[in-house]
Amino acid sequence: MNKYLYKLYCFMQGRNGIDDLYKFCFIIFIIISIIDLFINSFILNIIEILLLIIMFYRFLSKDLVNRKRENNFYLKYRKIIINRIGILNKRWKDRNSYIYRKCPKCKNILRLPLKKGNHMCKCPKCGNRFKVRCFRNEKIRVEVIKNK
Repeated sequence: MNKYLYKLYCFMQGRNGIDDLYKFCFIIFIIISIIDLFINSFILNIIEILLLIIMFYRFLSKDLVNRKRENNFYLKYRKIIINRIGILNKRWKDRNSYIYRKCPKCKNILRLPLKKGNHMCKCPKCGNRFKVRCFRNEKIRVEVIKNK
């Protein structure tokens, strides 16, 4: 058994192997395969085969510079998407007490208290002053406690 592992080790030297883009393709492949079990579509079968070809090509590729560039491109955009989802999640949680606005100069997102009227705001990043208009006041949260 040890001899076969050594041969596999020698074969994989200098090859790309598993990276984050490979893992993402594998997850997409599993999801499409599960969907294809129920739908049984020819188009999904072709997509599965193409994903397998891409995955094996990336896994066995010796062009490490290009594979690293592809992986970094994927990681860059994954980070952007995760950050945007985090901001949307935070906005949803703070929707009753804060308002979010972008600075017109540096495009930094600012969290401001929810108070009705026109206000002057200063961006902490660039120092730009701009007007913010809010159309509603903070909602009051009321808790109802049942008496037994």
